[in-house]
Amino acid sequence: MIGVLIFPEFQLLDAAGPISVFEIAARSADNPPALKVIAVTPGPVRSSSGAEMFARGLRPSAAISTLIVAGGEGVRMAARCAKTLAFVRMLAKRGVRIASVCSGAYILAEAGLLDGRRATTHWQRTKHFVSAYPKVKLEPDRIFTRDDNIWTSAGISAGIDLALAMITEDYGEEIAQKTARHLVLYHRRSGGQSQFSSLLELKAANGRFGPLLAWAREHLDAPLTVEDMAEKAGMSSRHFTRAFVAETGTTPSKAVERLRIEVARQRVQSSGGSHRARRGGDRLSRSRADAPRLHPRLRPAAAIAASGGEGRLERFRAKWIPGRVIRQHDQNFAPSPSFPPTDD
Repeated sequence: MIGVLIFPEFQLLDAAGPISVFEIAARSADNPPALKVIAVTPGPVRSSSGAEMFARGLRPSAAISTLIVAGGEGVRMAARCAKTLAFVRMLAKRGVRIASVCSGAYILAEAGLLDGRRATTHWQRTKHFVSAYPKVKLEPDRIFTRDDNIWTSAGISAGIDLALAMITEDYGEEIAQKTARHLVLYHRRSGGQSQFSSLLELKAANGRFGPLLAWAREHLDAPLTVEDMAEKAGMSSRHFTRAFVAETGTTPSKAVERLRIEVARQRVQSSGGSHRARRGGDRLSRSRADAPRLHPRLRPAAAIAASGGEGRLERFRAKWIPGRVIRQHDQNFAPSPSFPPTDD
């Protein structure tokens, strides 16, 4: 049985998100476990939104194989509840898989389950959590963590990512992917992924350039020059660049670069080891062929040498790659002499 522990003023999505994941997965899985919402005081439990969820009592608990602890505004009171802490400790001693969503990590930490373990929580609570529980190896910039049979997730929606990872472990990747598609999730985030999106980190990214940035993220296979983005925005290149910097705090080229790095990191993190080994050579050859098209600052080294830029290429390597042995694959691309590195 999967038990979802809630308390007065819990965050509704902390509980409802994982519940929905396990519900959808159960439709495709063989012998899925039952789902029960539990609380110290059985009956309707009011969330911080005012909506209520009906909960059963903590007993009997022998059937629980996974416990998911919600977070929310009421977590500090719950973390001081002796019955709650005793219940969590009892399940931990039995070897039950225990997870927290968002600030539910406070309950696990107060129960002593996170001492010496890696964990995460909502980014807004990082400073307080570190000072309150110095024995915990907090990893603040993670979607979720797993340390043996203790799982923790970042804020709110990250509980869905944690639950999908559990589905992968319990039923396999195919059912996890099917569940994610049914839930119409844009992207399954791996545990090591940052809690922040590049779109969210850009200042005023939800302003007038928000739709443009979302469009750019969907078209990263195109060159996406300043002229392309200015045309999409219906502005002249010069006016677009000034307005973009004023509103987002960065240049258009830097914004696109951040989006490319984020997407590349997500693809690497979501790839299995065997898949990387099998497809690595193919991706490397494609990246070599695509690099000049996707990043105009890159030109093949052979082209640089043919145009008389060989000496400049060597000076670049000496300046920007000090002490590094240049292997054969390092020599395939280098910055174009006409576009030296800048901090634009």
